[in-house]
Amino acid sequence: MAEEKVVDIKEVEKKLDEMHIKDIEVSGGRELTGILSKAVFVIGLAMSIFHIYVLTIRAIDPWYFRTMHVVFAGVLVFALVPGWKKSPNDRMHWVDYLFVLLIVAPAIYIFSVFDEWIYRVGVVPNQWDFFFSVLFVIAVWEMARRATGWPLAILSGLFILYGYFGNYMPGLFYHKGYSWPRMITFLFSLDGILSLPILASAHYIFIFVLFGAFIEASGAGRFFVDLARCATGRLRGGPGKVSIVSSAFIGTASGSSVANVVVDGVFNIPMMKHAGFKPHIAGAIESMNSAGGQIVPPVMGAGAFLMAEILGIPYAKVALAAVIPAALYYFAAYWMIDFYSASAGLWGMKKEELPVFRRIMVDKGYLLIPLVVLGVSLMVLMYSPYRSALYAIISLIIVSWIRKGDRLGFKRIIETLAKGARTSIEIAATCAAAGIIVGVLTQTGLGMKFAMIIIEYSGGSLILALVFSMIIAIILGMGMPTTAAYAISASVLAPALIQLKVPPIAAHLFIFYFACLSALTPPVALAAFAAAAIANARTWDVGWQSMRFAIAGFIIPYMFIYGPAMVLIGNATEITLAIITGLVGTMALAAAVQGWLLKRATLIERGILLVAALTLIKPGWTTDLIGLGLLVLVAVIQFLKKKEE
Repeated sequence: MAEEKVVDIKEVEKKLDEMHIKDIEVSGGRELTGILSKAVFVIGLAMSIFHIYVLTIRAIDPWYFRTMHVVFAGVLVFALVPGWKKSPNDRMHWVDYLFVLLIVAPAIYIFSVFDEWIYRVGVVPNQWDFFFSVLFVIAVWEMARRATGWPLAILSGLFILYGYFGNYMPGLFYHKGYSWPRMITFLFSLDGILSLPILASAHYIFIFVLFGAFIEASGAGRFFVDLARCATGRLRGGPGKVSIVSSAFIGTASGSSVANVVVDGVFNIPMMKHAGFKPHIAGAIESMNSAGGQIVPPVMGAGAFLMAEILGIPYAKVALAAVIPAALYYFAAYWMIDFYSASAGLWGMKKEELPVFRRIMVDKGYLLIPLVVLGVSLMVLMYSPYRSALYAIISLIIVSWIRKGDRLGFKRIIETLAKGARTSIEIAATCAAAGIIVGVLTQTGLGMKFAMIIIEYSGGSLILALVFSMIIAIILGMGMPTTAAYAISASVLAPALIQLKVPPIAAHLFIFYFACLSALTPPVALAAFAAAAIANARTWDVGWQSMRFAIAGFIIPYMFIYGPAMVLIGNATEITLAIITGLVGTMALAAAVQGWLLKRATLIERGILLVAALTLIKPGWTTDLIGLGLLVLVAVIQFLKKKEE
């Protein structure tokens, strides 16, 4: 195979800038022109202003707010996302206009008969109720198909069929069956499409998407990467460790593993390849770190806002509970990259390849202020998520005026508001389709029956129930956005774990973690596939390697189930011990996987390191002491061998 041409780092950065700009330009799908382009711009701007007004100035009835959220998103989806391959890319097809009518007409109908509608829906609907509910459900199904692909659309369609034909199902899957009018109108209600997933999307996720749009408009993506290069670039395997820091920063703004790969990976993957990382390893490291961006407080993935609503607790408590597991995930990632780099003979970047810390802080350091404002508002002052995000946006606009070339003036603010609404449509479509599934689960009682099925098949064994839940969450998340995967999994899996005496927040975090990690799991590993495209590597190679590098992420959820101190349930001594042993255990796990501690490990040493990792990870003084003793034993043996050599 011919050697890859080594190019100057400055040329690489220039090309990446061009790729990044191009990617953002085409990310909306269609590139409309003329009056349609202006109309979409106005609709996006109106959507953002509407949400800010309702959330901060004057609240309105949830029916109106959530319905309008779906309608705005639906109109933008049908305008911007082609329905099929040969659909025009510069204009709307007549079918798109038809679907716009299908999403708008039901909203007009229920608003006009609202006082009667709320008493009939799902109970004794009339023919018009049924007719307009059918239109709405069809439009939402098509939204999901266009915005997220076939998996979620097929799953929601199967659930609709189950709602009607469930009286033909065997065993625990049987239910008495519902007529089409009762079931479809129930889906067009606050218990179906407009239920908790859309509540989270409208109340919390949308405003954080706007925050991400303002961060992007300010040029923060490149700043975060440069800051990470200053922090870790010269360490062993420096470019890979840069990805850890930058992914955590950018994940705060994006909350999506695939978006994180696209924004962060176009900088980091070529740097890693330039430093000697194999293409599929570079892609795996980037996808591992980008998936972790969804579990990093203060802004976790969109599903975390839904988790707070389901649990009925402040979002800040969810974020605090996730701090230690997130730290363990990235600590393990650090050692995975470090030990791999040592075994492959890879070192850090040269000083001349790194940006000057003082210069980038003078140029763009103000971009850290909005993140500080966001963190303090959420975690210290305990403000609501949407109010915290709004304060962060306002602070970003204010500090942007420090430098003349970066100022967010009136025109750029308006453009960012319109663009932010366009960025939110995938999440809104995802949550609306997830609402169909949640609605069927609620109406048929399948959610609680599913808990009984898991408990029955696991024989009441917690470890078996956890393994079943992990597999189901990963399968549901394959090819599906994390928010939808979590919403569905939480509905059917969390009750079973809670019945087995797992603390509710630990049960939901367990499910959320595996919904996030499904983006790394073949055969449909969206984050890994996105990284493979940038790295120019085989998708399956990147997928399997990302699972290997992120192996700690598949173990950490079990750690906080059996050791609730990791999610801050317990006293200070228990929490401190959980942190220390968890950190040491993840380092031992990385050493076992990569076959390196102080030097290359033999097969026996790797086995001992694996046992040490698992015993350190399992809570308890006895297992902790055994694991620490085994780790020290391998370290001493390798130290003596290295000294002899």
